[in-house]
Amino acid sequence: MTMREYMLGNVAIARGLLEGGVQVIAGYPGTPSSEIIDTLASREDRDYHIEWSVNEKVAMEVAVGAAWTGVRSVVTMKHVGLNVAADPFMTLAYAGTKGGLIAIVADDPSCHSSQNEQDTRRYAQFALVPCFDPSTPQEAKDMLPYAFEFSEKFEIPVIFRPTTRISHGKSDIELGEIPVEKAVPHFEKLLDRWVMLPKNARPRHTHILSIQQAMEDELAESPWNSLEIKPGAKMGVIGSGIASVYAKEALRELGFEASFLKIGTYPVPRKLILELLSTVDTVLIFEELEPVVEEQVRILAQEAGLEVSVLGKEGGFVSREGELDVSAFLEALRKAFDLDIEPDSGKVPLELAPRPPSLCAGCSHRATFYSMKKVFGKDAIYPSDIGCYTLGIQSGTVETTLCMGSSISIASGLYHAGEKRPICCSIGDSTFFHTGMNSLLNAVFNKANITVTILDNRITAMTGHQPNPGVGFTVTGEPTVEVSLAELCKAMGAGFVTVVDPYNLEETQEAFKAAKEFEGTAVVIAKQPCVISGKRAGIKRVPYIVDPEKCEGCKQCVKFGCPAIEFDEENKCAVITSLCSGCGVCAQICKFDAIREVKR
Repeated sequence: MTMREYMLGNVAIARGLLEGGVQVIAGYPGTPSSEIIDTLASREDRDYHIEWSVNEKVAMEVAVGAAWTGVRSVVTMKHVGLNVAADPFMTLAYAGTKGGLIAIVADDPSCHSSQNEQDTRRYAQFALVPCFDPSTPQEAKDMLPYAFEFSEKFEIPVIFRPTTRISHGKSDIELGEIPVEKAVPHFEKLLDRWVMLPKNARPRHTHILSIQQAMEDELAESPWNSLEIKPGAKMGVIGSGIASVYAKEALRELGFEASFLKIGTYPVPRKLILELLSTVDTVLIFEELEPVVEEQVRILAQEAGLEVSVLGKEGGFVSREGELDVSAFLEALRKAFDLDIEPDSGKVPLELAPRPPSLCAGCSHRATFYSMKKVFGKDAIYPSDIGCYTLGIQSGTVETTLCMGSSISIASGLYHAGEKRPICCSIGDSTFFHTGMNSLLNAVFNKANITVTILDNRITAMTGHQPNPGVGFTVTGEPTVEVSLAELCKAMGAGFVTVVDPYNLEETQEAFKAAKEFEGTAVVIAKQPCVISGKRAGIKRVPYIVDPEKCEGCKQCVKFGCPAIEFDEENKCAVITSLCSGCGVCAQICKFDAIREVKR
């Protein structure tokens, strides 16, 4: 009997890894990929190793070590994570693998939770490795066992590229069997492959080039690429990944007759593309982000001498930015063929009230930023980093955000460029463990006169509350070493290191004053559990209330920016709502003693 289950896309991906016989899983949390490891870690019948690594490079290397023993391994990350892991990955393409190795790299078109929209298919081209591009959660699940087999057949790592709509969409998934038998690990000492000296790297480059055609031929025959030729149709459509689903749906709704090629793997299936091009006058390429398929189609048409009009991102028929949908394809058809199509016909626009992102009520980062701004002032420079604390931009204390761990290095660069204004950067605990440690070491070594604020909320909050080396437990909940940020910073040579409770404004501001006056690299660690994970852990605080008799309507508590504090214009009085988490910072800000704990 066929088993089916309604699943989140990332849960379906996790299931696909199980059905593929995965034995080692490593990754770094990053939306939209995080739930894959969270799902696998929550299983009680685990017969595999699973970990959140300190960054994507380390996670990649863990997966590589496992694959070199002949077992199947996977590394998970979001698209920008591959930038961090590119160093080992590019050379791994030369060295190859023994066991199957899949790099799951989740792309985020439209930047829902990312600092850019980069297209991971470009990395696959760059590294000369295959890329699997699922169009539905079901296909994503089904692709993974195949991807493991493909990786082992050609002894090469492969990229698996879900996008946000695949990872976070939900679907009814048909389940397969989970294998019982798995490979027995054995590391074979192949020095000519595992040691990338120049004399070994050169022939491995030749090797990877030599297998490109064989990989392309096999992928072309896989179920992930499919061609439907409509007899007599002079119009062709090529859809890639999830965009192919939108295109197919739009064609079906319109009753538009067109031959259709769905592409789900890279290198692209050139034989199928040429077969399509030989039957049509015009082809419309529909793919998200970069014109990866489009470029290949144009090259193939030119090489084959086919006078086919190729339409896509060149000419503005399809956007090179953001997510695509059915309406985007209808608009592309309208532009391409001057058709009378109304892309939004039949749709009722949904207008939502503006809801700018904000730090949670009672978030300790808000209190830290408040004290930071009080001490360093408006004229100081505030480099920051990647995390939920990036929302400190509303506090005027986030003035740069580039990539994980960059805040300290940018602060150092500002100082060494000769900037005379005070520099106070901020970085989260997990981000510090990720790549901030090297940046701090560099700042200390090169004598940067800056203040580094580590926002230690005891968890990796933005991506879903995953553990990091500072919390004392692993992804499976097992106790482990709890790394002390303070001792770590001291060991790296920071001359000033102090730990404060950001809910205590006086203590925190005194620490920032001392750090500002210190000559050299100073570190202030603002330590307070995330309000969400704290509640889950059973931390209870008494909420606060405003005494309307004492409130003078100065709005200082409102300006603090906590979502739990509102202002009653009719009564000219601040009001604290049920969102209050009991941090008590607003009571310390109030000059009129108008805010107090709720009496039990």
